[in-house]
Amino acid sequence: MRLLIALILPWLTFFTIGKPIAGIICLALQITVIGWLPATIWAVYSLSQYKTDKKIEKALGQRGA
Repeated sequence: MRLLIALILPWLTFFTIGKPIAGIICLALQITVIGWLPATIWAVYSLSQYKTDKKIEKALGQRGA
């Protein structure tokens, strides 16, 4: 679901992963027609990093238990 949001409304993705400052910057970038594509790429990349971070946290949590 977040991937679909990242493709349609890139700025909203940052708010869903807890990065509101980046969301505001992305919104400013998305307002321009030329900046929409870089904003989308940035949102998808950030979403993949967020998922990777969550997997690492989960793996470290299981290892420590």
